[in-house]
Amino acid sequence: MEKLNLDLNVVEEVLLDFIRDEIRKAGFSKVVLGLSGGIDSALVAALAAKALGPENVLGIMMPYKSSSRESILDAQRVAEATGIRTKMIEITPMVDAYFALEPEISNMRKGNKMARERMTILYDYSAKEGALVLGTSNKTEVLLGYSTQFGDSASAINPIGDLYKTHVWKLSEQMDLPKEVIEKKPSADLWEGQSDESELGFSYYLADRILHRFIDERYTREELLEEGFDQEIVDNIIRRIKINQYKRKLPLIAKISRRTIGREFCYPRDWGI
Repeated sequence: MEKLNLDLNVVEEVLLDFIRDEIRKAGFSKVVLGLSGGIDSALVAALAAKALGPENVLGIMMPYKSSSRESILDAQRVAEATGIRTKMIEITPMVDAYFALEPEISNMRKGNKMARERMTILYDYSAKEGALVLGTSNKTEVLLGYSTQFGDSASAINPIGDLYKTHVWKLSEQMDLPKEVIEKKPSADLWEGQSDESELGFSYYLADRILHRFIDERYTREELLEEGFDQEIVDNIIRRIKINQYKRKLPLIAKISRRTIGREFCYPRDWGI
């Protein structure tokens, strides 16, 4: 686990500066994010409140009828701890209208639809509030593709996208977030009894150890196996990284001109306004 150690004081300052700088460079002063009651959105809310002032942060709770009541309570605990503004928007009538047209819809499709519905709400409130949407996906989720494209993976900027889940827990403890949120089992709360780790087939703790070696330290598959990691889990993780690459890229554009966006035209996302 020592390989995953970070200076959390430095990390916190870097992320606070990142939020301030990127929001202001884009010409904004406020942010909006989905407040799920989970650890990732809790940490982003705390960082944003500290960077911009809690009055400039809006957390939107968007439960579905099968969402856990505890998730709403945890989101409220985060709001109280950080002082941010909140709003509750029930997504049940919106997505059930569509589900009624698709009686054979699977849980996976339902989850994707709910994630994308929530993001459309965040972007509508982005326009209403004059605020940028903050992302809440951590590095573990981004690498494994454990997110919905154009759903929870969408955002204007993402403060925690380079923090593994292990780092998210540690930084959340340092920032004194509610213990109920830190200690709860990670879940997207898409249906009753759903949990991240049961769906993935391995723990975040184990995934982070493998991912850090494979991505950050450039271990080969053979070197991971030599360290004693289970072959099936290693192959599962490497496979997930590869097949979900498309989620980590902007849409590919067919090349016609001399300067194609994303190829020869590769300026940063902003022009420093």
